Amino acid sequence: MKLFDEANTVQNKQVKANKAAEKKVPAGLWVACPKCGYEIFHQDLGPLRECPQCFYGFRIKAKKRLSWLVDEFIPWDEDLVTDDPLAFPEYAEKLAKAQKSTELNDSVLTGLAQIADQKFALGIMDPYFIMGSLGKVTGEKLTRLFERATKEKLPVVVFTASGGARMQEGIHALMQMAKVSNAVAKHSEAGLLYIAVLTDPTTGGVTASFGMQGDLILAEPHALVGFAGKRVIEQTMHQRIPADLQSAETVLKNGFIDAIVKRQDQKQTLAQLLRFHQKEGEANGK
Repeated sequence: MKLFDEANTVQNKQVKANKAAEKKVPAGLWVACPKCGYEIFHQDLGPLRECPQCFYGFRIKAKKRLSWLVDEFIPWDEDLVTDDPLAFPEYAEKLAKAQKSTELNDSVLTGLAQIADQKFALGIMDPYFIMGSLGKVTGEKLTRLFERATKEKLPVVVFTASGGARMQEGIHALMQMAKVSNAVAKHSEAGLLYIAVLTDPTTGGVTASFGMQGDLILAEPHALVGFAGKRVIEQTMHQRIPADLQSAETVLKNGFIDAIVKRQDQKQTLAQLLRFHQKEGEANGK
């Protein structure tokens, strides 16, 4: 019995020592990749916040993405702010919190961007602004982005990241799908290039509209791309679906995505695609 008591005493001391040590280690030093489970020292993620093993791109704020994506940027329509059309309970508080966290007026950052000598209209959705939801101002900013790009004969690049239409704005949010799609169509009729880059997650009304309307559709590795959520699909169909059904890789295999591009290659890839389109336009006398 004495032996067991001593063993328990040693074990208890070890547990207390471990807990004391854990308290001295700052939280967030190590991050697990949600796709491959690889344990990453937080500094190894770098500014790209990309898993070094499977290249999954962690969710990132729009301004953080902007910092490594382009060489120059002039923001557009920073004065647009939603007026809470339905007076939805606690919505004003959610908006204020999201605006403070992301430093954006709504869930998309838009403006004139430049990579090397290539100028283009750029939109970046922010998954940290009420899950990148599509609201009145989001739709208005994207519509103005395409309209101005059409007028100034600029290609458009949009990075999508969204949980879908914003429920706090009801039908006003759902209407944005058609409004943005109409602006995309007019931009296309003018013979201009639209590149959509799908990031994790791209779902709901964004997938059902402008997210899948690009002339070229790129995606980040392992990004969730779909319309309804897995649980909704399974409850509707009364059967389980494969775990990778809505991964960018599966969507690519089925022909809805043109290429999967790692974050470390995105700047160069976009520059090349924009340059090719410019040369094609010049050759056709546009």
